[in-house]
Amino acid sequence: PRQPAKTLWYDRPRYVYLEFCVEDSRDVKVIIEDHRLVFSCKNADGVEFYNEINLYARVNSKDSREKRSDRSITCFMRKWKEKVAWPRITKENIKPAWLSVDFDNWRDWEGDEEVERAMVEQYAEV
Repeated sequence: PRQPAKTLWYDRPRYVYLEFCVEDSRDVKVIIEDHRLVFSCKNADGVEFYNEINLYARVNSKDSREKRSDRSITCFMRKWKEKVAWPRITKENIKPAWLSVDFDNWRDWEGDEEVERAMVEQYAEV
């Protein structure tokens, strides 16, 4: 039986970020399409996680990436229309129980582009 991974998301001028909170993940698969993201993996106990998100707006799938750490898998997806705020991550106006806003990383955009560029470059180095 599969279950959805607890997922945090936040919005930035150029990218939308999703963090799938699975510790010690393995067999990680992330498929980023222009309007959809599919995530799956297993944890150390063999529990299967699966999330499928129809995205609020189009992303540039060719300029989107994911980064795995011991505690989570973070996806950053390049927005097709930059500097347009996303009120939610899902196309449908529903909030799944497993999805939350990452308030630790959510902030106003003013003067934020340098911070965002540094974050993306940091991910790209891995």
